[in-house]
Amino acid sequence: MNENKNYLKSVEILIVDDSPANLRLLSSLLIQQGYNVRKAISGQAALRAAEVVIPDLILLDAIMPHMDGYEVCQRLKSNPKTAQIPVIFLSFLTENEERVKAFKFGCCDYINKPFSLDEILIKIEKQLNLKAAREEIMQMNAEFKQEAKEYQIQLEVANAKLKMALRDRLTNLPNRASFIESLETAINRAKIDSDYRFFVLSLDCDRFKIINNSLGYHIGDELLTAVARRLEADLSPDDIFARLGDDEFAILLPDRQDISTATKVASEIIKKLTFPFHLQGYEVFVSASIGIASGSREYSQPEHILRDADSALNRAKEKGKARYQIFDSTMREKASQFLQLETDLRKAIIKKEFCVHYQPIIDLKTGKIAGVEALLRWQHPTRGLIYPADFIPIAEETGLITPIGNWVLGESCRQLRLWQIAGIAGESFSVSVNFSAHQFAQADLIEQIDAILAETQLNPQCLKLEITESAIIENTQSAALIIQQLRARQIQLSLDDFGMGYSSLSYLNSFPVNTLKVDKSFVQRLDGNSENLGLVPAIMCIARTMGMNVIAEGIETTQQLDQLRNLNCHFSQGYLFSRPLEAQKVVELIASAPQW
Repeated sequence: MNENKNYLKSVEILIVDDSPANLRLLSSLLIQQGYNVRKAISGQAALRAAEVVIPDLILLDAIMPHMDGYEVCQRLKSNPKTAQIPVIFLSFLTENEERVKAFKFGCCDYINKPFSLDEILIKIEKQLNLKAAREEIMQMNAEFKQEAKEYQIQLEVANAKLKMALRDRLTNLPNRASFIESLETAINRAKIDSDYRFFVLSLDCDRFKIINNSLGYHIGDELLTAVARRLEADLSPDDIFARLGDDEFAILLPDRQDISTATKVASEIIKKLTFPFHLQGYEVFVSASIGIASGSREYSQPEHILRDADSALNRAKEKGKARYQIFDSTMREKASQFLQLETDLRKAIIKKEFCVHYQPIIDLKTGKIAGVEALLRWQHPTRGLIYPADFIPIAEETGLITPIGNWVLGESCRQLRLWQIAGIAGESFSVSVNFSAHQFAQADLIEQIDAILAETQLNPQCLKLEITESAIIENTQSAALIIQQLRARQIQLSLDDFGMGYSSLSYLNSFPVNTLKVDKSFVQRLDGNSENLGLVPAIMCIARTMGMNVIAEGIETTQQLDQLRNLNCHFSQGYLFSRPLEAQKVVELIASAPQW
């Protein structure tokens, strides 16, 4: 209470009265009580004083010459700067009309003359307490408004962050998290309404990685954004179009009854993407493979229907890309088999269930074995011998190709070195090892090869790495450096399946290799008729012009062998000479000194 009184006495009071005697009396009393006092002898002086330094309270004489207290009070209340000052009227008048008039003009209390000193002090303290309470309430309101404003700002920031968390930053489409929420909503509705159906389209841009690697990531990003803008233009406002990651998109078609509505959307997408995109001076073409899954109450989780749409998408890609495929249950079985095979592959790496077979490569000038190609086999504990075509695609998709490929490289180098030490193979005998695009893109590829050669003590000139054209095209930024480093080590490079892919002469100039391998599909057309030579003479001519060797794969008949010799083909391999053999069988074959 004492602290409150001390606070009240620290305030300033303006006394306005045309009587000097009253001014002296009141100021003396209030000063004795500890108040700060200022005095004004007229209404004009009072207004000026209140304007210069705003008092905490005004004692105002109602009856004064020139400008009475009512007019002073009215002016004070009409001025925003002084409107909140409490005004207590002082007057000899006791009529109710005068009091009503005073309150009407804005006074807060009334003291009759002659003064009762106790009444004055009580009423002053009362009004100061009320003023302090009002100021405290105003302060609390201001703080509340500030807190509300800050909360509003925080809420807006949180909403913005939430929106950002559910949007793809590149395309501004809904992202995977947002799409999963939309799928969950559709599934829940289907559980309530048995007639409700919806469709999910999983979309993937074909050859996007090649475009990204060859033209640069900035062009790739622009392409994804352009694809998003083009495709969303004709979708219904109720459809949900999202980017799930990289070049993967998805579309939710809610409340559709007929699969034809989904296939129509898919067909329109494929059609729209037949037109080129013009990006920074480049004319870029991209197609899309699409998987369609029909949504119903049978699904319990969003990820399940998205998985089925992805399975259909993969089937579309297998069939040649730039098409759509509708999901059916057999795809789920295939996906289950894929998962099981992936699990078995991981166990196979740990349990060392792999082995390497070797197919002889024949020097067509001498007719003798000049080397071998290492071919991976998997000795599955229950399924028996599994060939690469059945598991390498899974290994590449899951990234397991890297440890498996490194093992094949190490085992092949070790085996050849053992043959050389035993005198079975000469120092010029070579081993060819297949490298996938995934392996060729390893950041530590050269270090891995160096370590294996150092461990096995194999001469690098005896090692040949077989890569496909896609391994170069998909990694153009690093391929040139890798090839340069391999050539510096005198490790040879063979371009596998030449003529089956891009077969760009510009790539052969930019990324020189030692050998071109003619795919067996070309060799099988050789039947002794010169009119059926196909592209083989052209490939031979390219190799000869660029100083490269040629290996023909898949030789099965003597007619094919004779024609290849007539074309001056350097090397060949195939069942005519030998099937891929286990290491011991190779030893026996070399020992028999065959010659073709």
